[in-house]
Amino acid sequence: MMPELRISAVPPADILPLYHAIPEFDMPFGPAEIDQRLAHRPACALIAYSGGKPAGFKLGYGTEPELFYSWLGGVLPAYRQSGIAQRLLVAQEQWARAEGYHRLQVKTRNSFPGMLQLLIKNRYYVIGLEKKGPPLEYRLLLEKALHQQETVRVTGVIPRPCHG
Repeated sequence: MMPELRISAVPPADILPLYHAIPEFDMPFGPAEIDQRLAHRPACALIAYSGGKPAGFKLGYGTEPELFYSWLGGVLPAYRQSGIAQRLLVAQEQWARAEGYHRLQVKTRNSFPGMLQLLIKNRYYVIGLEKKGPPLEYRLLLEKALHQQETVRVTGVIPRPCHG
């Protein structure tokens, strides 16, 4: 049986230990850089807890009145392939939609095929490419229109506003 999964809105600083534990983030941002990026912007930080233990997170912020940017996110290796990333993605979309955002953007890299597949499966479309380093490190900008109906339901309460 799978442990209970709960997604909670948290202050952005609460994601730091989890963020620093994700191995793909080889040069993670520090607290000052995160604070600077989020300064004066509505932000939403979510942590997924599996069996009461932090397992994954999503952090994003509003960039324009109708545009929300999903900036950072990840799931600890021990919890991957269990649907946590999907649940976090849907929870973030639901929050952004409830806050009046019409579009959600995210960047990923060719070196993260699992993330790219998750985004495409959830109707995100590539709208830009940033050639930085070798092709595996190219950044892909994807966007989703938030007016689309979702077929995945998220349980758990996400307080509004997340943090703004």
